[in-house]
Amino acid sequence: MVRRRIGLVLGGCIGAAVAGQARINGALGERLGDGVAAAVISFGTGLVVLAVAFAVSGRLRAGLGEVWRALGAGRLRWWQLLGGLCGAFFVACQGLTVAAIGVTAFTVAVVAGQLVSSLVVDRLGVGPNGRTPVTLMRAGGAGLALVAVVLAATGRSSDGGALSMPAGLGGPKVLLIVLPVLAGLGLAWQQAVNGRVGAVGGPPSATLANFATGTVALLLIESVVVARSGWPTAFPTDPWLYAGGAIGVAFIGLAVLVVRWIGVLLLGLTSVAGQLLMSLLLDVTVPTGPGLSTTAIAGCALTFVAVALAARTRDRIS
Repeated sequence: MVRRRIGLVLGGCIGAAVAGQARINGALGERLGDGVAAAVISFGTGLVVLAVAFAVSGRLRAGLGEVWRALGAGRLRWWQLLGGLCGAFFVACQGLTVAAIGVTAFTVAVVAGQLVSSLVVDRLGVGPNGRTPVTLMRAGGAGLALVAVVLAATGRSSDGGALSMPAGLGGPKVLLIVLPVLAGLGLAWQQAVNGRVGAVGGPPSATLANFATGTVALLLIESVVVARSGWPTAFPTDPWLYAGGAIGVAFIGLAVLVVRWIGVLLLGLTSVAGQLLMSLLLDVTVPTGPGLSTTAIAGCALTFVAVALAARTRDRIS
């Protein structure tokens, strides 16, 4: 099926974009000394891009009207518009942790959470493709991915980086791995509910809902941070550090479309391949934090094995 094959390729492109965004937002969070502020900037710029697009396009506004009508008729539930909360947490984790652990370790941790969550989301039928059974191959692949996280996280120096938090708002170093895993758990649910919204109002409407809810949540969190530690005093002038929001608009909108073609788990698996390839490339060419290690490479290799194992099962919807 041509559409399915195209979806597999696009899933890899989505993963590569996610890794690129992680590098950008991680660097911005390190420069600001505040990963949450970096996430606010990323989501805020993305929301501005979308607001301009909806302001000049009647077709986009019509799609948004379909979403509101579906809510009124009960074809959509209000909580299906909250995928952006998981997206906001994911972007905040980029800003908080990537500078300390590198793109590769961050990606492996996210992958583990994403694969496990994809199994559950597909089984419950949260996404637009309905229910998909949990098979031994799928469960085994997800379990192997968890082992890969442990492997990638071992052997790191205890003198490594820390969370990119404002002064006075530190946290234990275990969060450097725990936070990306939790972010990965939320990604599959985000993709599923965004796909539901996109099936009604189109990918742009789902992307707008994602960025609107995420920006509001991040502003509330950052208001607490600012009250305790103050807003960052200096902002970097490198333009590329502010490109994370535009990249997010592109890959979230694309994921809304692709998830309807290949399902949540397969989208997760293909994006994993793109994330890992791009993250390895970034850690070699423009390293952040400790860069590559033998255990990080081994963790990535093991994750590829997990992806192959989980992908051997048929992705049939029941």
